[in-house]
Amino acid sequence: MSKTLAIFGYGPGLGVGTAKRFGREGYRVAVIGRSPDKARGHVADLAAEGIEAAAFPADLTVETEVERVVREVIAEFGQIDVAMHGAAGNMADRAPSTLTLEVGALRIPLALKLYSPIWMTRALAPAMIERGDGALLFSSGSSPHYPLPYLANFGVALAAQRGYVQQLAAELEGTGVYAGVLNIGVLIGDSEAERIIDAHPELVPPGVEIARMSNDALGEHYWQLFTKRDTVELDIGFDA
Repeated sequence: MSKTLAIFGYGPGLGVGTAKRFGREGYRVAVIGRSPDKARGHVADLAAEGIEAAAFPADLTVETEVERVVREVIAEFGQIDVAMHGAAGNMADRAPSTLTLEVGALRIPLALKLYSPIWMTRALAPAMIERGDGALLFSSGSSPHYPLPYLANFGVALAAQRGYVQQLAAELEGTGVYAGVLNIGVLIGDSEAERIIDAHPELVPPGVEIARMSNDALGEHYWQLFTKRDTVELDIGFDA
């Protein structure tokens, strides 16, 4: 019986790369994203590569939406074996200074990178623990390791997510359920962020150089994180 990968926050960068990599191993893919049209388009692309997939539109910044979409995926595919939370914010949502950071600027980053991962975990972990098998994967950036004031609000949210995943992994030890996070210090090929920065290079402060990596390469790193399970965090594109 095929296993199911659910990607929460499926996009053209990390989502596509991860779906293709797991799909090659026989995983069905639940494409979860805010836009129904985009989700259906991603499903069609995966189908063209022989990967079974289905679209599940949802706003992942709303707790009831996360709970609903989990029920819908389970109803369609039976169970979720691996969940990857890859939802990311827009460059327009960033707050470029820690000194002037307002609490309100944390609303979107916290909803995307802390609250939503917690809701996903609460919806999926009990069944995984009962089965004694499963994986909860998360995505992060460079700022939990390196201060990046031009991404002030997301840096705060990602640091909080890092603490959550570390504590989650410690509590899941011995249950058969794995929790891990990919810390991504690169621009992902074909991602929305890459397109925005290419069109508006002024968004990156002078002197800051960001390496690039294809979405396929990032998908491979997620596969290695998932299969090896020898670390809670895997850093890509920068030195930890």
